[in-house]
Amino acid sequence: MHKLSSTQWTILVLLTLVWGINWPIMKMGVTGFPPLTFRTMCLWLGTPVLGLALLAMKVPFRIPRAHWRELLVLAVFNMFIWHALIIIAVQSLSSGRAAILGYTMPIFSAVLGAWVFGNQLSKRSCAGVAAASLGVLLLLWHELSNLSGRPVGVLLALAAAGTWALGTQLLRRTTMPVPTLAISFWMTLMTAVVMTVLALLFETDRWVSPSPSNWFAIVFNAVLVFGFAHAAWFYLARGLPPVASTLSVMLIPVLGVFSGAVWLGEILHWQDWAAVALMTASIACVLWPAKPAQA
Repeated sequence: MHKLSSTQWTILVLLTLVWGINWPIMKMGVTGFPPLTFRTMCLWLGTPVLGLALLAMKVPFRIPRAHWRELLVLAVFNMFIWHALIIIAVQSLSSGRAAILGYTMPIFSAVLGAWVFGNQLSKRSCAGVAAASLGVLLLLWHELSNLSGRPVGVLLALAAAGTWALGTQLLRRTTMPVPTLAISFWMTLMTAVVMTVLALLFETDRWVSPSPSNWFAIVFNAVLVFGFAHAAWFYLARGLPPVASTLSVMLIPVLGVFSGAVWLGEILHWQDWAAVALMTASIACVLWPAKPAQA
């Protein structure tokens, strides 16, 4: 199995914290505020932050013209569809359960990798996928009756997770000879344009001035989510095997559930605690170094 470097571990921990607590923050951001417009504002404020980071690190921005089409395909499946669908789902579902549905992505990714891309899953990888799947089912235990009344939100979240899984597989296989941060910057900028068009088409009649809580969520997403977390994820997704990169982030929905309980008053059950153990086991299955073979 894959052994993470100290840099990868640091990035993974920070990514988990930022993305995990962002689910209730996004719920705050779209409460009383149009979701596509919320995401558009986050993207336009976050793109310059990411650009300044590239300048500070002296990362070249240039993408050779021969790779523009591949960049667009990566943006469609990693960013365009995901952001448009998941932010609408967050408005109609509880923040923790939206996180759980969104993070069915590793399960989709493992299945796509095996069936479409011919990945060979080891026994430990299969055990990790099984543990993650059971954890998701446990976390949804008390929400099935509520979700049945919100089929659109559920379907949007699952569709977002499926396309993100495909995007992760494609990103892992890209041969573009450019830094991952440059890919992240241009995908973020293109997504800002797409989300602007969607907001103009569907939400102009709902535009209102953001409240203080809306502004807090917008700034948090701009600086930490788009300025850091997305670039960090693309770095991990491109540098790690698909199963390792996807299952390594399975503590994010758990953190989303518990932070939602603290901030938004969502009720926790024994299934939530059991899911913590299952998600931890899932991560250990794919990231815990295997014993070296005996000579």
